Amino acid sequence: MKRYNFDEIIPRKGTDCEKYDHLQSHFGNGNAIPLWVADSDFRVPDFISAAIRFRADHEIYAYSFRPEGYYNSIIGWQQMRHDWQIEREMILPTQGVVSTLASLIMAFSEEGEKIVIQPPVYTPFFSCVRDCGRTLVENPLINVEGRYTFDFEDLLSKIDKKTRLLILCNPHNPVGRVWSKEELEQLGDICLKNNILIISDEIHSDLIFTGYQHIPLPKVSDQLGANCIVCMAPSKTFNIAGLSTSYVIIPDKKIRQKFDHFLRTLHLKNGNLFGNIALEAAYQYGMDWVDQQNEYLEANRDFMLEFFTMKMPKIRMTFAEATYLAWLDLKEYGIREVEMNRLLIEKAEIVLNKGSIYGKEGDRFFRLNFACPLQVLEEALTRMEKVLGCY
Repeated sequence: MKRYNFDEIIPRKGTDCEKYDHLQSHFGNGNAIPLWVADSDFRVPDFISAAIRFRADHEIYAYSFRPEGYYNSIIGWQQMRHDWQIEREMILPTQGVVSTLASLIMAFSEEGEKIVIQPPVYTPFFSCVRDCGRTLVENPLINVEGRYTFDFEDLLSKIDKKTRLLILCNPHNPVGRVWSKEELEQLGDICLKNNILIISDEIHSDLIFTGYQHIPLPKVSDQLGANCIVCMAPSKTFNIAGLSTSYVIIPDKKIRQKFDHFLRTLHLKNGNLFGNIALEAAYQYGMDWVDQQNEYLEANRDFMLEFFTMKMPKIRMTFAEATYLAWLDLKEYGIREVEMNRLLIEKAEIVLNKGSIYGKEGDRFFRLNFACPLQVLEEALTRMEKVLGCY
């Protein structure tokens, strides 16, 4: 089996890269270590690059369609990776998970109707709901000694006849939870009883660590499968977010037809030629690569846990069961979030995401992207220690 090198440091500045090339304009420090934008610093695997180069050599990039290999690769990946049997007709290609969330909100709710999210959660969940003119309902997760769970009692208290959708983050960004079957069952039962359609964002579903298993929402039960839409993409897994390629899996025929009509109405069916090619290659040949990447990410996670325990015990890091995002509680320093952010950027010269952007529950938390070479991660944490050690 080929071994891949995740220790390689690849210069990304000057590539129109949001993560690096916006450091100066967004944070005033172009020399900071960027651990904010949720993409990785790992090279795209060779089998994806080779597939793109082969097609690029043809030199005509005109209208195209998705061949059967595209759909078969998704079907095969879900079967091998998640033991989930799906049919070709369940798959609808889309052009990115966030734009898909907005499209689903518009397709399955009306202005003023209520949509539930569960903060602290991925920031576009907030903006997609509000920008579409819907009413945002927050059902915050419960933090029980550093591990987050659903608050079903709070959810039940906030549901009424105008509640149309619930957007689930599965696995969860930023707290790194892999939801159990029992948790998903209970959440699904509440939504079924109250006629609430679930949109399940499962973009991080391949980034799962030892001891945990991602459960695609439709696998929980046939009834729940008929009441949900699953959003997936190879973008986080294989670091190809710039190719704007994703898809939804919708088991229920009526729901699927309704959304397919919406996509056709807005002429959102063509997609990205090279994104389609990258997806097919990734899902055909990427199993070993993902296993090795997850092993590396898990080692990075464990390095951070030990570093904070031994050298920065005031930082409480939520144990990440999935994703490459660490959720850090810095409240014990007694420093306001805005000031802590300034210290990290100006003094430590690292850029993290402020926790408050994921909801008020994230105040004085920070999100750290550890999908980078260990050498870079160690340097970033050492800088943190030097600056915060005197507080």
